[in-house]
Amino acid sequence: MRPLRPDRPRRPRPCRPRLRRRTGRLTALLLLAATALFPGASPATAAATASAPVSAPVPVPGELRPYNVDAVYSAGISSGGYMATQLHVAYSGTFSGSAAFASGPYDCAQNTLSTALNACMNTTQDLQLTKLEQTTRDRSARGLVDPVANLAGDPVYVFSGSGDATVKRPVADALADYYGRFGASVRYDRSSPAGHAWISPLGPNACAVTQTPWINNCGIDAERDLLGHLLGSVAAPSAAPGGTLTQFDQNAYTPGGAAALSMGDKGFVYVPRSCSDGAVCALMVALHGCKQGYGYQGFGTQFVDKAYLNEYADTNDMIVLYPQAAATATPENPNGCWNWWGYLGDSAYAQHGGQQIEAVMAMVRALRGSTPPPPPPPAADRITLASVDAQDGYVKAAADGSGATAGTLEDTYGLALGRGTDGKVNRTLLSFDTSRIPAGKEITRAYLTVSRSSGSGDPWASPAGNRLLADVRTGCFGACAVEASDWSAAATVAGGARVAAFSSGSATSTDLSPEALAALDRTGTTQVRLRFESAPLSTAYLFVNRDTPVTLTVEYR
Repeated sequence: MRPLRPDRPRRPRPCRPRLRRRTGRLTALLLLAATALFPGASPATAAATASAPVSAPVPVPGELRPYNVDAVYSAGISSGGYMATQLHVAYSGTFSGSAAFASGPYDCAQNTLSTALNACMNTTQDLQLTKLEQTTRDRSARGLVDPVANLAGDPVYVFSGSGDATVKRPVADALADYYGRFGASVRYDRSSPAGHAWISPLGPNACAVTQTPWINNCGIDAERDLLGHLLGSVAAPSAAPGGTLTQFDQNAYTPGGAAALSMGDKGFVYVPRSCSDGAVCALMVALHGCKQGYGYQGFGTQFVDKAYLNEYADTNDMIVLYPQAAATATPENPNGCWNWWGYLGDSAYAQHGGQQIEAVMAMVRALRGSTPPPPPPPAADRITLASVDAQDGYVKAAADGSGATAGTLEDTYGLALGRGTDGKVNRTLLSFDTSRIPAGKEITRAYLTVSRSSGSGDPWASPAGNRLLADVRTGCFGACAVEASDWSAAATVAGGARVAAFSSGSATSTDLSPEALAALDRTGTTQVRLRFESAPLSTAYLFVNRDTPVTLTVEYR
């Protein structure tokens, strides 16, 4: 058992102690993205397919009010699984753990619809897990998500069924891997033949199917497993929920109105009698998937009634919040998915300031009786410098540096890196006007952003473990215009940063080392040479910078 965090003290329960963990796109593509999650029978038949259990509580109108909440968790299915992870990572100071059925790693879609479709559901595109990890760490350093150190030791439950053809197994594997990179305690259940669904003993569907209402019975109690992992231990569920299911107005938590965020007017919260009477309780935020929202074509409260969380809430002092997404009348989100790819122009959807994330956080604060925290300190002042095109270029030579010459294909393909078809090894030279960094400021951080134009093979794997390094030179390696001698000219700091493997799009380097930061020329030009640490063993190269300049972002105070 890992130690509890100082800011989330464990409160013992008088009668039932429980271990607590630490506290321009084509319309067709838009429609495909919204429809791909939860395919199957028409949702209009949902009510006929599975009626609510007789024992399901009837919602009563009301408002969210504060309770004695000492820890918060998230859980979800498909788009709701992605949102559960986004909440946990963005606000890991609030959420103590998370559970996800049939979804992938944090910000997998990277605000790009095609990536959501091809990398985060299908596997025809690399989802770039190392880049997602680095993005998370970068956002943490910039205060855009809570400190990633909070994730260490957090309990995380991941479920993937072998019958799930919607979010394929390698995507869920990547979610488990992602959390492991931050030291989370991951329990991964991949032993079931389940289709794409939330798994519950109350599920009306057979285990392997993928159809409305996307709640399947696989002969297991997944809620016991996930809650046991998140909470430390659980008592057996009640035979029927005995608490109160309150229907509240989500507009109170969505400035500008819920519909503007693709959320419904109505949300739900289940409160056991013990929590109403003042017991110390956990809070579970449970997030439905696409086509499972209350207002979606008569779907109603089926997810609320059949998720099998209310039964455990009664016997384990746990409040369950059921926020509701809703369909848009436009093609962006016609099936009421949670925002995990950046629809409606919300590019901050996975971080602080994300519209749906902030709405859910406002609900959480209302249930905890806490006021919104003070705004985070402003992000560090920064300047982003594009490389100087007239001085950029690349040089090629034999692996030992002999026969060096300047490359000639920049205008056609971009700047070359790695081993070309001619057997030569290419290195790229970039110039930055670092005199633009404001005088008198202390540089605290700097990093490169590199965009890939094209390529062939994988130079990071030839030889295995090869690294793309950035050498930094105060001033220029020779003359500032590219010349053959730049291939082997001495750097002020060799390997001052590195760029992880990426097969498309762009990548951000690691932060420049302290020595490399000191080498930035505050009065003139700083040059950077990108090179692979080892000469690739065979043809393996990429071109960068053809359409998008390499940039150097410098933060200062």
